[in-house]
Amino acid sequence: MGFRLPSILFSVKQILRTQSISGRSQSSVPKGHITVYVGEIQRTRFLVPISYLNHPSFLDLLRRAEEEFGFSHPTGGLTIPCKEEAFIDVTSRLHTS
Repeated sequence: MGFRLPSILFSVKQILRTQSISGRSQSSVPKGHITVYVGEIQRTRFLVPISYLNHPSFLDLLRRAEEEFGFSHPTGGLTIPCKEEAFIDVTSRLHTS
């Protein structure tokens, strides 16, 4: 099983580019952060530092998103199909490291 890091990062860049083109207000997203929608049924919006994109735990979440949605995310932003509690657990560990 190999890593598909380039395709995951390309996906994130493509989504971010789509958000910019669509005319959404980027002023509500601080510089150096991205918007991520998390949840299996109901989605909750989170702002996460771009630095998380390189962390193995966060990359695992991105792989899940790629498997479920490919490059077409229903919210127009990066959507991660996991329980909100699991996402908070991963990101809180990243925040402390």
